[in-house]
Amino acid sequence: MQEDTAEPNIKADVPAADVPVANALTSSGRFELLVHAITDYAIYLLDLDGSIVSWNTGAERFKGYSAEEIIGKHFSCLYTQEERAAGIPEHALATVATQGRYETEGLRVRKDGSRFWASIVIDPVVDESGTLIGYAKVTRDITDKKAAEQALFESEQRFRLLVQGVRDYAIYMLDPKGRITDWNSGAVAITGYTAGEIVGRHFSCFYTQEDRDRGEPERGLAIALQRHTFQHEGWRIRKNGTRFWANVVIDPIYNEANRLIGFAKITRDITERKRAQDEVDRQRDILSHAQKLEAIGRITGGVAHDFNNLLTIIRSAADLLGMNNLAAEKRARYVEIIAETAERAALMTKQLLAFAREQPLHPEVFSIASCIQALTHVIEMTVGAKIQVNIDLPTDLKDVHADAGQFEAAFLNLVINSRDAMPAGGTLQISACYSDRLPSLHEHADTGDIFGHFIAVTIKDTGCGIEPSAIDQIFEPFFTTKELNKGTGLGLSQVYGFAKQSGGEVVVESQVGEGTAFTLYLPCAQEQPSADSVESSSEESRHVRSRNLLLVEDNEMVGGFTQSALSDVGHNVSWALNAEAALEMLDAGQEFDLVLSDVVMPGMSSIELAQEIQRRWPDLRVVLSSGYSPALAQKGGHGFELLQKPYTLDQLLAVIQ
Repeated sequence: MQEDTAEPNIKADVPAADVPVANALTSSGRFELLVHAITDYAIYLLDLDGSIVSWNTGAERFKGYSAEEIIGKHFSCLYTQEERAAGIPEHALATVATQGRYETEGLRVRKDGSRFWASIVIDPVVDESGTLIGYAKVTRDITDKKAAEQALFESEQRFRLLVQGVRDYAIYMLDPKGRITDWNSGAVAITGYTAGEIVGRHFSCFYTQEDRDRGEPERGLAIALQRHTFQHEGWRIRKNGTRFWANVVIDPIYNEANRLIGFAKITRDITERKRAQDEVDRQRDILSHAQKLEAIGRITGGVAHDFNNLLTIIRSAADLLGMNNLAAEKRARYVEIIAETAERAALMTKQLLAFAREQPLHPEVFSIASCIQALTHVIEMTVGAKIQVNIDLPTDLKDVHADAGQFEAAFLNLVINSRDAMPAGGTLQISACYSDRLPSLHEHADTGDIFGHFIAVTIKDTGCGIEPSAIDQIFEPFFTTKELNKGTGLGLSQVYGFAKQSGGEVVVESQVGEGTAFTLYLPCAQEQPSADSVESSSEESRHVRSRNLLLVEDNEMVGGFTQSALSDVGHNVSWALNAEAALEMLDAGQEFDLVLSDVVMPGMSSIELAQEIQRRWPDLRVVLSSGYSPALAQKGGHGFELLQKPYTLDQLLAVIQ
């Protein structure tokens, strides 16, 4: 770094270095005042031999000599012993005489022997005829500047040594176009390229061909300029062609004028870390798969156990009905037992589907307060006299939008769970309130609370509580803390599935020995409920005029039974085993009042069939029937009527009517 070392332009009006010259110099009063006023520069004159003939205030200030002490001495006394031995003073004057100027920086000596770093300029002094009569010498103390420069140089050297010493990171510079301008030892170790091999090449040479084709290198620089940084992980290529997984950071670099001068790029080889993470993920997948298999085994075992019990009852009752000498009242009783057992089996299926969130729901707007109040007698009969029931429901509680029947089932499941937790009696507290957020549980755990409008129904008991180790499993199907044959383990799973599928949540708080509180969250309704529909009675639904029905069912047992049952009550039923056969019947010109189709079928689905019928025969009514269908559960039947299996004959006839 250079500082201004300009000096006064002293020319021919300065006399030579004898007495007449000195007298001539001192005769210029104004010039002498100017020179002596300058304190930051040592400005003095030398005669042809190099002896000092004038001395200003600046020279006296930072060299320590007064004018009386120094005038007449040779200027070489201000040089170091080493420079005098090397003939530097004489060389300086000779350079001025031959080249017209001498400029340098070097160490000089003060009166006290201390050294300082000086900037020196020597110019020739000539008279009016152009004859050299002496030398004008301007010196400035630049010790502080040189110290700063040295400190900066040492700092840059230390930083360069630091960067070069880092071997775990490739740290290098790019120009504005992405060409490599600098290269550290870490970059050599990671990529295999030496500085001589890589400097000047575009940094995209480290990218895979696929990334280059997608423009990833240019995209990285563009994002770095836009966002002031770019961070990414991906595959990079070494000199030998092998790939490594890299963590990359690119930052733009600007100069003092805020002009882009390039990019700083830091790359780290994290291949081993990625391999370790991939192995962790693989082990987690294996564990998850094992847990799923365990859960499937538990569910399968539970279903088999409970359904075998139900099938035993149905089969035994059917065998008894086959006895010729069975009394009419007993025959009626066994028919009732079969119906009740079938209802229990249907309820178990619904609970499983509710947990899987594949249960087709029929949401409606209803009042939770009114629903619970209507169940008060059922609650009291269910829990028994030893348990005190307290119901606290605000009168201004908002309506909810959910499946009312599923809510009642979920609510009663929670009540029964609380009853079983208080065998010796206790208190059951039922309350509800408005909430503007959904707790961040389960799959919402990473996103925080979900805000909205919800009604929170809390069922709190003073029972035995739940062990902390069991809290995370209580909503799993067939998991139960009750004694053998005291519960199916499906009640809480139904509550969980219903809450999730309804857009709500269920949370539990429990302390062993103090009790448990379940809170069921359901979304508030956005509109008021419509007028209640009036259902026909069972007897009325069975006495209807005959209809022409097209039954589409691939299960021969179900299809044959349904066709027979509907024919027995007076309907004309045509049966097709699949959607393609049904379309052939319709294309043949057969007229039908209603198409009743199972949802799950091979080939064309019932939804596609219904859509085709709607397009070609828009006046023909279509009813879809299923006990399980993800498509219907997620999209609500695609706008078609839905009859849920298992259904009773009365329900089927009511739909037909």
